[in-house]
Amino acid sequence: MALKEHQSPSGGLNAAGRKHHGVKAPVNKGTNPRRVSFAARFAGMKGPMKDEKGKPTRKALALRKWGFGSVAAARNFASNNKKS
Repeated sequence: MALKEHQSPSGGLNAAGRKHHGVKAPVNKGTNPRRVSFAARFAGMKGPMKDEKGKPTRKALALRKWGFGSVAAARNFASNNKKS
């Protein structure tokens, strides 16, 4: 779980959080294997896209950061670009 100081308000991790957890920045376009993998993982993730106040959840913000508008968009992208 990311600490608050590692979270970017626009979704995902900020530079300090990425350094702390040893991960790379999101890839928001193209068919990069990391993006396909992210889409496949998040396509099956349960949970709402908006909280009880109508604000986007961390899940929705992360999807947007990676260039997906919805779980369905991530699912379609993953299924069309997955190598078998």
